[in-house]
Amino acid sequence: MASEQDRAELDRRAREGETVVPGGTGGKSLEAQERLAEGRSRGGQTRKEQIGSEGYQEMGRKGGLSTTDESGGERVARVGVDIDESKYRAQS
Repeated sequence: MASEQDRAELDRRAREGETVVPGGTGGKSLEAQERLAEGRSRGGQTRKEQIGSEGYQEMGRKGGLSTTDESGGERVARVGVDIDESKYRAQS
């Protein structure tokens, strides 16, 4: 764990607008960035538990195909990439 002095320095940099915690983008302080990063990680883990590992991977493949001009779904249809959407239906 970072010393009190290190944390104070990280907090100062965060308050100046720098992202000092991976996944903490948008946080205005060190503590805020830590909470954002934790929440984002937990959210992804929850989604993975809901739809399973295979479904989570398929969603990632589709999302990875998106560009600023078209969504992943539009590009999948245009290029003809095989995405099995049945894998990411909520599991009961």
